[in-house]
Amino acid sequence: MIHQLISQIKKLEAPVVVGLDPMLGFIPESIQKRSFAEYGETLTGAADAIWEFNRQIVDAICDLIPAVKPQIAMYEQFGVEGVKIYQRTVDYCHEKGLLVIGDVKRGDIGSTSAAYAAGHLGHVKVGSQSFSAFREDFATVNPYFGTDGIRPFVDVCKEEKKGLFILVKTSNPSSGEFQDRLIDGRPLYEWVGEKVAAWGEDHMGDTYSYIGAVVGATYPEMGKVLRKIMPKTYILVPGYGAQGASAKELKPYFNEDGLGAIVNSSRGIIAAYKQEKYRKFGPEHFAEASRQAVLDMLTDIRSIF
Repeated sequence: MIHQLISQIKKLEAPVVVGLDPMLGFIPESIQKRSFAEYGETLTGAADAIWEFNRQIVDAICDLIPAVKPQIAMYEQFGVEGVKIYQRTVDYCHEKGLLVIGDVKRGDIGSTSAAYAAGHLGHVKVGSQSFSAFREDFATVNPYFGTDGIRPFVDVCKEEKKGLFILVKTSNPSSGEFQDRLIDGRPLYEWVGEKVAAWGEDHMGDTYSYIGAVVGATYPEMGKVLRKIMPKTYILVPGYGAQGASAKELKPYFNEDGLGAIVNSSRGIIAAYKQEKYRKFGPEHFAEASRQAVLDMLTDIRSIF
């Protein structure tokens, strides 16, 4: 999958992934009313509204970007009905030619990680049959359990030719409480970055590894250090736009070939119509506002090369 991701990034000149992280507060009232009229103010009604919101946004932006990143928690909060819409969204994005990074942040002891990996990236056996459940192309993974927790994911990725993005330095303000702690004189995120690079050597593509990293755009100096530590690692960069990072802060995450990183924007795209800049579109044209926000993001990011 890393080859397909890089190929699409080159073709579209778009090192961008859109986070499909819907909340009911993002969804125009007209969509909610239609869903609630059919299913009531229920979990099913909420899930249906999310589906319609996602569908229109995907239709509006699918020709501009290589990938999307649905955050599973935004769906799980609505229970089984929400998880069904998560799966429906993944499948629809594939139909539209998009790669899917499942933002699931899984990670546990070996056997549990193996189950997570099978469910999201691999196959699960049922009697004599084998099924692929969620069918994402990549998944985000928490490395806190060390190699025991990561190895099952890598094994499945090698079988399926799929990939991971492992949390190294996250974009949230309190990430430093643990990630910046010094161990033998170096911050923890550097040690994690070295392990990600080592794990990645076991599942290499032609130029970059299938095993990527998550490094927040809000810490460009740390990003510069981690880029050197992980030269063959693709970096998923959250924190652009709504979380405060600008395009000029993204340069350290890329290699000299202009590759090596893919930048995420979530609510800055899917809730663009709520921003003053795109207010002219109005709630009725929210998907058009999202498309314009993607175009503006692409122009901004392309300006650093």
